[in-house]
Amino acid sequence: MTAPIYGLVLAGGRSSRMGQDKAALAYHGASQLDRAMALLEPFVERSFISVRADQTREPIRSRYEQIVDAQNDLGPIAGIVAAQMQHPEAAWLVLACDLPFLATATLSHLISARDPKRLATAYRSSHDGLPEPLCAIYEPASREPIAAYVARGKHCPRKFLIQADAQLLDPSDRHALDNINTPAEYGAALSALIPKTSNAQKQITVRYYALLRDQAKRRDEAIETHAGSPKELYEELKRRYGFTLSSDMLRVAVNDEFGVWDQPLNENDTVVFIPPVAGG
Repeated sequence: MTAPIYGLVLAGGRSSRMGQDKAALAYHGASQLDRAMALLEPFVERSFISVRADQTREPIRSRYEQIVDAQNDLGPIAGIVAAQMQHPEAAWLVLACDLPFLATATLSHLISARDPKRLATAYRSSHDGLPEPLCAIYEPASREPIAAYVARGKHCPRKFLIQADAQLLDPSDRHALDNINTPAEYGAALSALIPKTSNAQKQITVRYYALLRDQAKRRDEAIETHAGSPKELYEELKRRYGFTLSSDMLRVAVNDEFGVWDQPLNENDTVVFIPPVAGG
């Protein structure tokens, strides 16, 4: 009898290179965690998120069923091990939460090509041909080999798949499994996913705090602008109000999410430029 498939979104990373929680970043009008869970739903009987013990009460994570890492500092494989311990009868469709180019078609192909007689079914990387472990199905038979692999002090799920009896597939979309780890990559992904709007006039709401509020002589305003990014918008407002702070002294948030300076702006976005505490 073929094992049922449960879904696991890996959301326990520390996002150290990004500088903010990758699970909370929005690419398609929803947080990446919400989107990943929605992508999984049609293909699995139950779905969970993988978290560290100190993340269980975070608002973005607390509304989902959770599987808490039993071991610390093992990276993604800790989530896989914990899930297999909790539900050893299931096959696990494991998904990273930082795959903004992933679409339903890729998961549908993975499910249809699943070989339950192998330890796992995964894609080959379109960049180096090696297995992609964080969009893959791990069969129940892989539980003991993965546990033994970890017990030997090994933590890399890709290296596990390299030596495992795994079904490897060629992706139809070479960018589907590209992950996003840094602010620069986040900005580039947004630019690729959102149509360019730099030449179109749009209405943007801007909120001002601290020194910027004093210099603009207002708390907020709705403006019409051709600015295509927060960087262009700030330079426009700097000329208008004589702001004395350079952009590298500020942080920017778009629609209540910390963002990057070169991400595209869209109609009805709300932008906040956040000065250093000492600035006001």
